[in-house]
Amino acid sequence: MRAPPAAWLLALLFAAVPAAGAEALIAVAANFLQPARALVTDFTKASGHHIELSGGSTGKLYAQVLNGAPYDALLAADQRRAAALEAAGIAVPGSRFIYARGRLLLWSAEPALREAELIERLRAGRFRKLAIANPELAPYGAAAREALRRLGLWEQLATRIVRGENVAQAYAMAASGAAELAFIAASLQPRSGGAWLVPETLHEPIHQDAVLLRHGAGNPAARAFLDWLRSPAARQRLQAYGYAVD
Repeated sequence: MRAPPAAWLLALLFAAVPAAGAEALIAVAANFLQPARALVTDFTKASGHHIELSGGSTGKLYAQVLNGAPYDALLAADQRRAAALEAAGIAVPGSRFIYARGRLLLWSAEPALREAELIERLRAGRFRKLAIANPELAPYGAAAREALRRLGLWEQLATRIVRGENVAQAYAMAASGAAELAFIAASLQPRSGGAWLVPETLHEPIHQDAVLLRHGAGNPAARAFLDWLRSPAARQRLQAYGYAVD
């Protein structure tokens, strides 16, 4: 039986991989940590390589790389930090690429809350606290701030906005009841509550860049994983988690 195209691609990518495999440490933006774990499971089964993930806000991970953290690659939630690392010679020239386009979600843990009612609550300010990721550290927080400004709500709601270090913390605030609403990444895929997929017309596209760092330039596991991120199998996974892949 003829193998499907994705299977052929995986075979070509990993045909020359040594049986023992190699290891790589990859820094991952908080919004992408859950999908990255699923991708790593698939990748390890196919390649024999081992990938360890370290999650956090893109701004925090960027600072760690600048301070010498031994990451082999960075999966950021924006393009600015990866480009800055490349310009500074800390990333391998020409290795940077967009691996996904993220989507912003307004979410409430309240069961069966309809989208229209959720939007009305935001516009009318019928809540105590709204959680967002820190806009200075997290691209999803910056997108939330931009969306609120375009809706004319940023100044009006300023005293009720609480900030998490990253988008996962913003989600945790709403899930625990510390905030009634939260702007989160659609990839976090809450299984209950009410949600509104924020139109991309309300903020700049959340293009997420991957880049090979100088520390991982000679690491076959890091290089193979970044190659695999562009495979049809990986792109299918990303779409299942709510990302757009161009």
